[in-house]
Amino acid sequence: VGKMVAEHLLEEGAVVRGISRGPATIEHPYYFHMPTDIGDNDAVRETFGAIGRVHGRLDMLVNCAAVATSTYALLVPTAGAEAMVQTNILGLLYVAREAAKLMHRNNYGRIVNIGSIHSQIAPVGASIYAASKSAQETLVQVLSKEFAGWGITVNTLALSPIETCMLRASGTPEVIQKVIDGLTIPRLTEPED
Repeated sequence: VGKMVAEHLLEEGAVVRGISRGPATIEHPYYFHMPTDIGDNDAVRETFGAIGRVHGRLDMLVNCAAVATSTYALLVPTAGAEAMVQTNILGLLYVAREAAKLMHRNNYGRIVNIGSIHSQIAPVGASIYAASKSAQETLVQVLSKEFAGWGITVNTLALSPIETCMLRASGTPEVIQKVIDGLTIPRLTEPED
């Protein structure tokens, strides 16, 4: 999802700083990749400090990093549960907080967080992921109130399942199809949506 959003923004003429643990996957003169684990507060602070020194401002943050596993709650490994909480909740906080510090300089900013319909439909096998996305929604509601005085809006888009490597890794084709069949419009979300 992050790659899709970055490519769209680049097509619109934006300068994009991509932040992820993995390697850069986009070749574009206005795309700059910065390897960062958003679950590491010190790394996030350092990355946004570098952005502030180079650009001096930040207008938009699209926060779409997430970790997901699909298994019954009794079988979720402790390390997997902790990784989901660290990235999906705390990582969102760390990134939004540092972005807001840069946006505050211009009294303007847009923070868009990519949520999940899992927080509403609570599918079997997604206990920690769904809980982390529900917590994200509450965190975003609070941040939107705290940052509003600085001209910064904070919102969440709760997407239906979209064809990504995370979706493919989150369950068997049968489990994924069961989730799709339960949707109001029973199909995968397209990037254009």
